[in-house]
Amino acid sequence: MIEKESKLNGEIEAGSVEIVYYTDPLCCWSWAMEPQWRRLRFEYRGKIKWRYCMGGLIANWDSFNDPMNSVSRPLQMGPLWMEAKYTSGMPIQDKVWYDNPPASSYPACIAVKAAELQSPMAAENYLRRVREAVMLHGQNISDREVLLQIAGELAEELPDLLDVSAFERDLVGEEARQAFKQDLMQVRLHAISRFPTLTMKREGEDQGVMVVGYRPYEALQQALLQVAPELRPIQHTTDEMEYRRYWRSTTEREVKEALRHERADSHTNE
Repeated sequence: MIEKESKLNGEIEAGSVEIVYYTDPLCCWSWAMEPQWRRLRFEYRGKIKWRYCMGGLIANWDSFNDPMNSVSRPLQMGPLWMEAKYTSGMPIQDKVWYDNPPASSYPACIAVKAAELQSPMAAENYLRRVREAVMLHGQNISDREVLLQIAGELAEELPDLLDVSAFERDLVGEEARQAFKQDLMQVRLHAISRFPTLTMKREGEDQGVMVVGYRPYEALQQALLQVAPELRPIQHTTDEMEYRRYWRSTTEREVKEALRHERADSHTNE
């Protein structure tokens, strides 16, 4: 039986590893790495804690330019999302860049910070829902009404998690905007230029490791063990339905990733 987390980071042990996850709701590679990131959080529950730093990927299309991927306008983002889809196996609605392209990722970043004003768990769940809205359903998450709709659906499912009235107020308030500005300052301070980027360090220490870009699960695990060599997974899953219930909403690729260890064990025993 999989034990559901009572709060965002579970019951954290002394000497745990702290992770800062630099990301953006419109980052296709962050969505592509959700299977690995979820597996890490599940298997090391109670031994790691994390927080999200919103990267502000696209302020607007007048100023955005990604020379590495030859992207400077919305239509050029579609092929990049197709690449992320076929590389990762995660479903992605790349046609949003043809049908209804988001004008900016800033509104969604601010919305995540507005949810975070209520609790880290609210931010965690809201970020996932806003990713699903654009990646799975092709919704324009630069639209305020879409962001409010996502909040309403989350509150309906988990009424104790998110207060929609407070969220709507904070979405246009100064506190969430300032929190997002602090995230942008941290991105610049640490010279983060690609998303996703994860920094890992042992609690109370200054030195750590950085993982840049889309990576397989083994790379995340190796980075974690560089910081804390004694860490071992506390659980695996062998039950697809229990894993789906644990996360509430999952893709086939995420379940496949979670069950990889079971297949590896069976090959070892042959």
